[in-house]
Amino acid sequence: MNAQTMGVCHLSGKFFVLTRRKTMRLDKFLATMQLGSRKEVKQFIKKGKVTVNGEITRSDKAQINEYEDQISFEGEVIQYQKDYYYLLNKPAGVISATVDNYDETVMDLLVDEDFREDLFPVGRLDKDTEGLLVLTNDGQLAHRLLSPKKHVEKEYHATVAGVMTAEDVALFSEGLMIDQGEQCLPAKLTILSVDESAQTSQISLILHEGKFHQVKRMVAAVGKEVVYLKRIRMGQLTLDESLALGEYRALTALEVEALQQNPFSDNAELIV
Repeated sequence: MNAQTMGVCHLSGKFFVLTRRKTMRLDKFLATMQLGSRKEVKQFIKKGKVTVNGEITRSDKAQINEYEDQISFEGEVIQYQKDYYYLLNKPAGVISATVDNYDETVMDLLVDEDFREDLFPVGRLDKDTEGLLVLTNDGQLAHRLLSPKKHVEKEYHATVAGVMTAEDVALFSEGLMIDQGEQCLPAKLTILSVDESAQTSQISLILHEGKFHQVKRMVAAVGKEVVYLKRIRMGQLTLDESLALGEYRALTALEVEALQQNPFSDNAELIV
């Protein structure tokens, strides 16, 4: 018997499974929806500021169904949302962390109404790297996107000091050995353009893992240097080019669904 099933009733040769409603304490619901701390929302409830299905309740221990019951605070209906997903165009100079004593973090880019204590960046981009970064409180999705076993693709555009060659493309495809004897998985390197006079290259690189400073270390392993780096894709999700550096938006339901798909599924589609 699972946690939602109360029992089985037999009547006239038929079986009926009796289930109980999923419930949440009212004070936990309000705190989860960031109406205040647990202590603060208890006071709101006691003062009659909260209604459940149109009726004032003064018990913080009241059990509600977060999906079915209508909860209002000072006359405003509070819609329940469990998971939050944001797509950020990370600027250089900001670190991929929830808090830091010295540097600005990606969480500092959120406006007050979007900030939540349980949000975190999915993986990390180096301080001087720009581009796509997902912020969420969905730990299961984050694990799926970051797990080496899932082989979720991460695509980068980079400017390289030095001329990338067909030999480099072959070496990357075989799996480079980088510094300290660390072996990389095969990666797809595409040379977008080469400026012979400036001795620079524009490249695209698709990885299936996320080692520390990996793009820079792989390029360094073939004798060149990354001077600009930007992530443009993670799985089926691509960077929204309408977002300026430092801007973000909520992911659409279609984008969240795409991130949850098996990247090798026949139904997997690139979301642009």
